[in-house]
Amino acid sequence: MTRNRPLDDEVFRVWLVFAGMMLLFGLLGLWIWHIQVSHAHEFRTSQSKQSIRLLPVPGTRGKIYDRNGLCLADNRPSFNVALFLEELRQPGKWSNTITRVGNFVTELSAVVGKPVEISRGDILNHVRQRLAMPLVAWRDIDESALARLSEREAGRAGIDVSAEPVRFYPFGKLACHVLGNVGRTAFVADTADDDEREKYRAFDVQETEGKSGLERTLDKQLRGIAGERLLRVDVSGYRRNDVSQREPKPGNDVMLALDKNVQKLVEDALGDVPGAAVVIDPRNGDVLALASSPGFDPNQFIPSISSADWDKLASNEDKPLLNRAIGEHYAPGSIFKPVTMMAALESGKFTGNETFDCPGYFELGSAKFHCWYHAGHGTLNAQQALQYSCNVYLFNTGLLCGPQPIHDMAALLGLGQKTRIELDGETSGICPDNAWKRKTLHDGWRDGDTCNYSIGQGFLSVTPLQMALVTAAIANGGALYRPRLVLGSRAQGERDFVKSQPELVRQMTWSLDHLNLVRRGMHDVVMSPTGTGRGARAPGVDMAGKT
Repeated sequence: MTRNRPLDDEVFRVWLVFAGMMLLFGLLGLWIWHIQVSHAHEFRTSQSKQSIRLLPVPGTRGKIYDRNGLCLADNRPSFNVALFLEELRQPGKWSNTITRVGNFVTELSAVVGKPVEISRGDILNHVRQRLAMPLVAWRDIDESALARLSEREAGRAGIDVSAEPVRFYPFGKLACHVLGNVGRTAFVADTADDDEREKYRAFDVQETEGKSGLERTLDKQLRGIAGERLLRVDVSGYRRNDVSQREPKPGNDVMLALDKNVQKLVEDALGDVPGAAVVIDPRNGDVLALASSPGFDPNQFIPSISSADWDKLASNEDKPLLNRAIGEHYAPGSIFKPVTMMAALESGKFTGNETFDCPGYFELGSAKFHCWYHAGHGTLNAQQALQYSCNVYLFNTGLLCGPQPIHDMAALLGLGQKTRIELDGETSGICPDNAWKRKTLHDGWRDGDTCNYSIGQGFLSVTPLQMALVTAAIANGGALYRPRLVLGSRAQGERDFVKSQPELVRQMTWSLDHLNLVRRGMHDVVMSPTGTGRGARAPGVDMAGKT
């Protein structure tokens, strides 16, 4: 029997085709499994990136209160005019929609009563980068503009008025250098949410950030925790609907040691004359007032400061943005004399019973150092020397004990060091000695330097805050406190503030007899009819001080 070869070849070809088809189907199934199972998460994430957009929602900023509960930094609603581009969309090229939006803004300008603030380029950038979000045409419009807009454009498609909280300082310039100011900055995500946020494309959103003062140093507390909205967009990038939303958490409120009434009295006394003043509670280091003049109105920076206003502030020779109470250092002059006197007494080289004659000048070799009272004070003891602020007596005292005890006492009282107050921009000043002079000026210390040192002149420089703390230490018996500006904070919804505790930096081990001698001299400065500070007396108040 012969084999039917053509038939066998045909069957073989059929099986071959079938095997090839099965192989292809197998490969196709494997590819489908690869897409739908093995890499499903990757493709779902890719799809989310294409259709979901994340919109950060900044939290409301916490408030700042004085020690009596008066609000020094608050929030107010700011009304913005925004346009929904999906409702103004035009067929054809993108340029058609951009032109339509530009014309629409021009029409609204006449109604709002404000010039057009966005250009065609701004609209184009918004279309490219933030199409799913409303385009803000005007920020912080006033009540009359809002009323006109509501009356004439109510119900018109493509326009919306939204409100956002912005900073507001109800007392204007009051405590401006302490409170500081805020400004707009790019949104910064919480690191805890970074992995989750990476799933989506996030929009760049501006939020409020502290730029100076406590607004800056306490920014993390005041800013709170941002929320977010997830928006679904179509293939063109227009918003379709909201997918989900997480509400932001408001920032913490803060209570300060400042007393608003004391702060105002101090600022009124300074006026517009360049200067600074600090009021410290000697019992705990609380800063009841910290003023620098001239100042500025932080409301000028809301929502953003104009170029003209900024140039005016920045070019002002009196430097209204400078906090002179902590950011500038000066020769203290005669208010340093109690430190010299205490250093001399504690050194053991000066008893306080010595008398020196003041003819109005002091001769040191060929040099002559003058007393401020050129006629001379005559013969004085230590207490009288403080009462009359006699330079000549302090020259003798400084030379008797030497410069090192003066430096050491000043350093123990915090001079030449930052006080670590809760503000940026603090300077340390200069507390000089022989080593400092050799390193800085490449010269040795001289007796003339000691004379200048003893009356708060020469190389010595201090901040007003430092000298307020020194004076407080003399008043309270030698306790040097870190200045406390922030009393405590509280989370939103809480009733009570969580208070901080005073921080004792150093307890001076002064002899009570020495301390009382210096105190009596400072008491006579104000309370004696011939004291240099007698003009500061107030009826019914027993005071001490130093001019």
